[in-house]
Amino acid sequence: MRDLDMTTLRLFVAVCEQHSIARAGEAANIVGSAISKRLAALEDTVGMKLLVRGRRGVAPTPAGEALLDHARAILGNVARIERDIGAFSSGVKGQVRILATASVLAASLAEDVATFLHDPAHADIRVDMEEGLSHHIIRGVRDGVASLGMCWDAADFLGLACLPYGGDRLAVAVHPRHPLARYREVSLTDTLDHEQVTLPDASAVTRTLTQLARQSGKTLMRRVIVSNLDSAMRVVGANLAIAIVPTTTAQYYAASKAMRVVALTDDWADRRFALCFRGEGELSAAARLLRDHLVAARAPAAAPLGPS
Repeated sequence: MRDLDMTTLRLFVAVCEQHSIARAGEAANIVGSAISKRLAALEDTVGMKLLVRGRRGVAPTPAGEALLDHARAILGNVARIERDIGAFSSGVKGQVRILATASVLAASLAEDVATFLHDPAHADIRVDMEEGLSHHIIRGVRDGVASLGMCWDAADFLGLACLPYGGDRLAVAVHPRHPLARYREVSLTDTLDHEQVTLPDASAVTRTLTQLARQSGKTLMRRVIVSNLDSAMRVVGANLAIAIVPTTTAQYYAASKAMRVVALTDDWADRRFALCFRGEGELSAAARLLRDHLVAARAPAAAPLGPS
C-alpha cells in the first residue's frame, strides 16, 4: 500500500462525519469535485470501496468504517505531535490534555491539577482541561485527542487502561419551597413524581436515572435539559425542577443561594471515578507524571481496572 496522504485522510473523516461531500467541502473550503477525486484515489490506494451513497447521504462501507477508526487515531497522533513540538518551541517542556466530566471537575480534579502545577519540579509542564460527556471523553482518549480521560467508572472504556480516581455521592438539589425540601433524605423513587432538570441523554447520570426509573415502573420526568451543572443549579434556584447532582456541587450552591440538599439513600448514588489512558507506552513523560500524581492524590493504593 502506498503512503497515505494526511489531507485526504482528514477529508475522508470529514465526509464520514458530515455524511456529505458538499458539507465537508464547505467546512474545508475545498470544492466537492476535488474531494471526490481525492477519495477515488484513496479507494484506489487501499484497493476497495470505502464509501457508498444512500438515502441519508454518504456512508462508509465496512472497510470504510475500519479505515475511519484508524484515520481518527492517526490524525489524533499527528495533532498530538504538533501540540508537543509546539509546546517545546514556546518554552513549555511538556503538555498534557485532560478530558473530564463535569462531575470530576466539580469534585477534585481542578484542585489536584493545581497542586501538581504548583510543584517547582513541574514548572515547565502545561496542563489543558476540557469538559465533556463520558463517551466523548473515551473516544477522545482512544483517538489520541487527549492523553488522559476522567469519568464515572460505569462507562464502557473500550479497552483503554484505567485506574481509580476517587469518587463522589449524588444528592438531590431542590428549591426551599419544593415539596421534597422538608426531607433530609429520599430514594430515587421518591423523586420520580417530580419534574427534573438533567444533562443530555448521553450523560452517564441521565442514562442511569432513565434506566432505574424504567425498572421501577415509572418515567423520568425531564422538564429542562442543560449542558452543564451550573445551568442545572440555576433551574433549581428558579424552582422549575429538581436536580440529581454531585453532593459537593449541591452543597456549594446551597451555601451561596437559597437551596436545599437532600441526601439520596440508594446505593448506586455512591460513584467511583476512573482515569483512563491508551497505554503506558502511549503516554509522554509529562502525562505519566500527572497521571501518577492524580492517582496518588485520590487512590493511594490504586490497582489497574482495565488492560494497559
